[in-house]
Amino acid sequence: MAINFDKAFGVHEHALTLRAERANILANNIANADTPGFQARDIDFKEVLKTMSGQPGMNMSMTSTQSGHVNGLLNADSINGLKYRMADQPSIDGNTVDLQKERAEFTKNTLDFNSSFTFLNGRIRGLMTAIRGE
Repeated sequence: MAINFDKAFGVHEHALTLRAERANILANNIANADTPGFQARDIDFKEVLKTMSGQPGMNMSMTSTQSGHVNGLLNADSINGLKYRMADQPSIDGNTVDLQKERAEFTKNTLDFNSSFTFLNGRIRGLMTAIRGE
């Protein structure tokens, strides 16, 4: 009997990829907290994950801007759910980054990434145990 990895891993495989890209987006927001006119961006995780995990198939295109880029890594501009974040309190210089909010979102994203990683690690260990017949 063949092992179906899509069923074994579920949505967590795609969630790890998306969480890693979201961490890059949030880190970019934090890095540009003092840049005049910078517009904070974020993704709607549920919306993008639905298109990634496909309900019927993988629908997310991966792009690279130069030939030296590693294939398979997401480019933030290829994510359909990437949106500008609305500022809770307007800034005089036009910057929409709320540093406390970005740090909180980054921390939550890290916890969610670790949860998916732990789940996948447990699944892989279980599959390895089944393959070895232990």
